Amino acid sequence: MTSSLAGFMRHVQRRLWTGARGALLAGGLTVGALSLTTSTAIAQSANPFAAAATVNGTVVTNFQVQQRVLFLTLLRSPGVSQEAITDALIDEALQLQAARSAGVTLSPEELEAGIAEFATRTNLEPDALIAALGQEGVAAETLRDFVRNGALWRSLVQQRFGPRAQISEAEVDRALALASERGSARILLSEIALPLTPELSEENEALANRLSDTINSPAAFAAAAQRYSAASTAPRGGRLDWVPLGNLPPQVVGQVLTLAPGEISAPINLGPFIALFLLRDLEELSATPPETLAVEYAEVLIPGGRTETALLAAQDLRDSVDTCEDLYGQDLSGLSPVTRQSVLQSELSQELALELAKLDTHEVSTMLSTDTDLRFIMLCGRSSEIAEGARDQIRGQLRQQRLVSYADGFLDELRADAVIARPQG
Repeated sequence: MTSSLAGFMRHVQRRLWTGARGALLAGGLTVGALSLTTSTAIAQSANPFAAAATVNGTVVTNFQVQQRVLFLTLLRSPGVSQEAITDALIDEALQLQAARSAGVTLSPEELEAGIAEFATRTNLEPDALIAALGQEGVAAETLRDFVRNGALWRSLVQQRFGPRAQISEAEVDRALALASERGSARILLSEIALPLTPELSEENEALANRLSDTINSPAAFAAAAQRYSAASTAPRGGRLDWVPLGNLPPQVVGQVLTLAPGEISAPINLGPFIALFLLRDLEELSATPPETLAVEYAEVLIPGGRTETALLAAQDLRDSVDTCEDLYGQDLSGLSPVTRQSVLQSELSQELALELAKLDTHEVSTMLSTDTDLRFIMLCGRSSEIAEGARDQIRGQLRQQRLVSYADGFLDELRADAVIARPQG
């Protein structure tokens, strides 16, 4: 699956899980077990096979609603309600009707592959996931319907809108210009950073995917940042100050430029950690000649990695210096000598580029580490030279955004033309 299709799938899953962009905050399925954290009893209908709604003559039953509510509750959704789930299932009925009318089908092999992909997000094998859900009362067909419905809708959207979602060279040029013109745009982000240390890599990759799929509001993002993020911004909900767009690494730019304010990126693997970003605002300023940034920074390695002792030593050093020049006058016994270098933005590693992008001159980051050392990094300054971006990556992200927009508009049309009825009372 291409990166743009994977991102589009995450968007569709988000709509299916939550109905009109509802929220599943954090937690969920864990290795080898399911967790049911709500004590609220799921409302039961006297007749589970009676209609909760009809959509162009297709019945959405109370049983289907109850099963989806239970399914999402097992995923630890904080805001599941029968009304929201009924709305989501009405949308699914419309999507399925449109797919069938267009002759879109799904083979058994494609369905099983979709279930296997979904299971990876829970750290379970497909059979183990189905068994775990069954132990809590969720029928296997509920999971299959969930995966099948999303896959059919995605196929229909690709078939119907794929040719219209092509991105022109001029559109890529504009996105690249925004990324490379330091003075022309700045961006306001919030972040969640999860370490990819050997002992946490698998767990945090699964957590990042789950958060990307389930968080749908700035408040939920802030709560997750405070709970999970290892970045220094965690206590303030992951909120960053304004960052010039050209300071960010191309991989991050390619993701965040496709977002609308309030939307959340797919997980971005930056080597030592995996990150999610919430776009809060993007401001285009007066244009300036496009020039690439070269970054000068100083670094001291503190033994111990991300241990409490090393972090305390980093804080002591931070409290003792105001500029890069001050580092040379410090007692660095037990630490590495100061290294200072100027590097083109395009030559920085992605994780270092991201950390430096957050800093003003003489500010410090201690987010990065090696297996043995904590990296104390101070920004000394920036200069400008020609910047380059990743055309294919940005093209894919822009195409994803266009497909999502077409899909939302098409679903709105289906709703407007549909005959939808709900029982009175």
